Amino acid sequence: MAVPKRKTSKAKKNARQTHKKLSSTVSYDSVLGVYKRSHYVSSDGYYKGRKVI
Repeated sequence: MAVPKRKTSKAKKNARQTHKKLSSTVSYDSVLGVYKRSHYVSSDGYYKGRKVI
């Protein structure tokens, strides 16, 4: 069984995990006049400018 010889430093660990983050994709919806997350239905039930719910 492989066992690490030394403790991994915080800098080394954080450098390895930089791609593990949430990307905030926020776009402006001109129909509703508000900012919303991309590819999500708004609270009013609109998606791509159409009422879906």
